[in-house]
Amino acid sequence: MINTENEFYIGWEKKMPSHLGKHVRRIVIGLVILAFTLAVALASLQRTIGVSTFEWGTLKEFTGTMKASPYPHLIVPRPGAAGGGSRFSTYYLVKPFKYGLDGNIVANFDGKTVTLRGTLIYRDNQTMIEAIPDSIKESQSAKTNGIADATLVSLGRQTLVGEIVDSKCYFGVMNPGQFVPHRGCAVRCISGGCPPLFVVQHEGAAPLCFLLVSADGHAVNKDVLDMVAEPLEITGEVERQDNLLILRADPKTYRRLNRARK
Repeated sequence: MINTENEFYIGWEKKMPSHLGKHVRRIVIGLVILAFTLAVALASLQRTIGVSTFEWGTLKEFTGTMKASPYPHLIVPRPGAAGGGSRFSTYYLVKPFKYGLDGNIVANFDGKTVTLRGTLIYRDNQTMIEAIPDSIKESQSAKTNGIADATLVSLGRQTLVGEIVDSKCYFGVMNPGQFVPHRGCAVRCISGGCPPLFVVQHEGAAPLCFLLVSADGHAVNKDVLDMVAEPLEITGEVERQDNLLILRADPKTYRRLNRARK
């Protein structure tokens, strides 16, 4: 340890004594290293956000089979799909801003082949189109042959733990689009008709997204608004429609868990 007892520094002097100066420099360097180490450690402990995309300003044309229930979606065949992979891609359909696609618009095209223009939103293997309602037209395209084969497959009754999010923000319009800070926005989007999702986190893997419907397969938007962004346990029937997972359960049976999550 450096002995600085015989050294005295006066603030207006240009330089402090050499031994005292070395001692102060070591302390300063040590504090800088400590601050950097703490910053890295704190950053590594922060919750990471998903990689999601909203192709804002880029309009594309899509062709597929329109389905109205339980929420408007477009089923599009995947060219050359083989090897047991999904033969179809399912695109949730919403309108600009915080609204789902109007049911009266979709009802006119339910089960029909249509073309539409819109902006692509996606996260992992989940996809959505922010559609321009006036662009939806019935099509005679043969691209959707075999769409009836996009059937539901039962995966049995399961108990899952996760949280309810609005699909539009979560897929890419906002990031991370989940947890308590996003609750207010999510409630407005779901009340406006955007499909509600139940997101289940898995350590070291991409989250699983389940489209929430009632036990009899109907939309549940109005029934889940007071449970958005809360840890929940849901037990229900799980179904798969190619890349779309569906969770059927009565919202009255959802079980709230610890509310302390931030």
